Amino acid sequence: MTSIKIRRYEDDDEEEVKEIFTLGMSEHVPTSFVHLLKQPPTQMLLVCVFCALLTSSKSLLLPILAVTLLLAAGRQLVSYMFSSYIQVSLHRDLNNIRQTYLEQPNSFFWVAESQGRVVGTVACLPAEHHADCLELKRMSVRRSHRGLGIAKTLCRTVADFTRERGFPAVVLYTSVVQTDAQKLYEHMGYTKVREFLVPEFFAKICNFTLFEYRLDLQPSDK
Repeated sequence: MTSIKIRRYEDDDEEEVKEIFTLGMSEHVPTSFVHLLKQPPTQMLLVCVFCALLTSSKSLLLPILAVTLLLAAGRQLVSYMFSSYIQVSLHRDLNNIRQTYLEQPNSFFWVAESQGRVVGTVACLPAEHHADCLELKRMSVRRSHRGLGIAKTLCRTVADFTRERGFPAVVLYTSVVQTDAQKLYEHMGYTKVREFLVPEFFAKICNFTLFEYRLDLQPSDK
């Protein structure tokens, strides 16, 4: 098995960390597009446009073309959502990891290293909406190194850090399309406590839901 080392983030890791995050988020575009297509309003729109154009034009080509264009527009909408989120995340904290995570109390950023290469990341900081909790952030593992237990080790690292600092729980947020992440967190003992729509307009159109998970810690946990 490949040797994996979990260590503190260093400034030289910045570009690899950004790459892992960007690639990881971009992977969810196809799944999110399928999620959009499964929504009843989307299906209704496509059917209505197809039927209306078929009735009015008496031609099959025009409604097929129109539906194709709508599908392409939907795919672009989903891509735009994720591109915007990536840019906001880079601006908010990933362009200045040291200041955000390493120079603030009860915050930290770890990387998983294999053969001198960063293959995974995770961070934590005080939860914005839960004063007694730390929030797990920026969990991502390169596709080439998944299935090796890296994500589980990173989860445990955050839990240990949280416990050592006397906080009773870890919280995190993941999305409806990140099914593998949901399974991982539930396997690690997290409980889903809330779900809500992303407030942005385009996300509401897509019915893009976020899940809040919580892991309650005990001093004796190992």
